[in-house]
Amino acid sequence: MLVTFSCPAYADITMFGDVAVRLLELMGHSGTVPGALLAEDVQAALERLEAAIEADEQLPEPQESGEGEDDESAVSLPHRALPLIQLLKAAAKAKCNVMWDSSN
Repeated sequence: MLVTFSCPAYADITMFGDVAVRLLELMGHSGTVPGALLAEDVQAALERLEAAIEADEQLPEPQESGEGEDDESAVSLPHRALPLIQLLKAAAKAKCNVMWDSSN
């Protein structure tokens, strides 16, 4: 499942469903898809997400097992959250609602 976040003030952001649900939960939302944040709730959700990401960055990096089939490293949650954080900042500045929906 893919989840697309949208608001009139920023380009749509699409991410994998498990990551999107995790970020929604960090924002203080239930994680249900589809869903929306009203304009007046965007700033609070952004602050919760940024605080959770900052706390996540303080945790030690997991050790690589070396058993992977390729040498690509996993993309961290803070890096995956960056586009959504930018969307939320734009929505807060423009005072617009944020919506998300799934596509298969």
